[in-house]
Amino acid sequence: MFKACKSLILLMSCALLVPLALAEDLLRADHPDRYTVVRGDTLWDISGRFLRSPWRWPEIWHVNPQIANPHLIYPGDELELVYIDGEPRLQLRRGPLKLSPTVRSSPWDGAIPTIPVDAIGPFLTRPYVLDEVQLDNAPYIVDFSDEHILGGAGWKAYVRAITSSDILKYEIVRPGDAYRDADTDEILGYEATYVGTTELQRTGDPATVFINSTELESVIGDRLIPAGEDKATAHFTPHAPAEPVEGSIISVLNGVSQIGQFNVVVLDRGAVDGLDPGTVLRVDQRGETIRDLVSRRRDIVTFSQRRDFVTLPDEEAGLLMVFRTFERVSFGLIMHAIRPIHVDDKVRNP
Repeated sequence: MFKACKSLILLMSCALLVPLALAEDLLRADHPDRYTVVRGDTLWDISGRFLRSPWRWPEIWHVNPQIANPHLIYPGDELELVYIDGEPRLQLRRGPLKLSPTVRSSPWDGAIPTIPVDAIGPFLTRPYVLDEVQLDNAPYIVDFSDEHILGGAGWKAYVRAITSSDILKYEIVRPGDAYRDADTDEILGYEATYVGTTELQRTGDPATVFINSTELESVIGDRLIPAGEDKATAHFTPHAPAEPVEGSIISVLNGVSQIGQFNVVVLDRGAVDGLDPGTVLRVDQRGETIRDLVSRRRDIVTFSQRRDFVTLPDEEAGLLMVFRTFERVSFGLIMHAIRPIHVDDKVRNP
């Protein structure tokens, strides 16, 4: 009887220790018990106040179905750390509403973003990434009205070939460099820089379009793609990939050589690889291949001595969060960097 009671007590003790161990693994040692959201906060910032790893937010977030839009957090809201069935959870207490329902045109108005909007704003909807088929089939500018060499707002352009009036509004884009897989060199898509907007005036081959606005002067060869509604958002949940991911940084959009915090990078993995906005990846500095200056090995053919080459191990360099995906490439924001990051560095599950 005594042994049975002792075993039961031991079992109960273990059952109590498991949630505590999970909490210690999940939570920062200096986490607050509650936090009031202030303007300028991001979900990443708040997550980092409570969690050792900010991308584990879904493991701690407790959705209250009685609160409207419970996944959105606004300045003034209070987050309280509680324990449900022995596991840590963050509960939301909605703060005073600063905007009336008539002023707040959508639930996202005023909600804190996941990551800094000023860092990703220019890249949420532009540039585009087009595949080879889209590029080959897109109408393109062959000339401008009134003998203009370049196109600007208020001018007409002649385009091959738009034979249907089903689509009236187009955006002008300029094909750029190819994005290639870092390991296979396969072309994954082409960067397409936004130039301006046009409206179809007459179908045909060539068709006539009116240039409404431009950010760059248009040139012969610029492509037209149907204008789409802006569905981009800075509100998404940080999370680890659902499946193992191995890829590389293949470009940087900010025009810098050494990449640091809040730089925007292009990855050679996309939606087909399981990435979506909010996916967090670890960045590893790719190990350099160096010549071993100590070793001396005799070549069995020439009998000459040669030195070995050694590839150094990859070293953890930081974290990034994907905020925009295409079929085979993605845009990500460097959230944390502990050493310089470069094009060709690797990305993988955190």
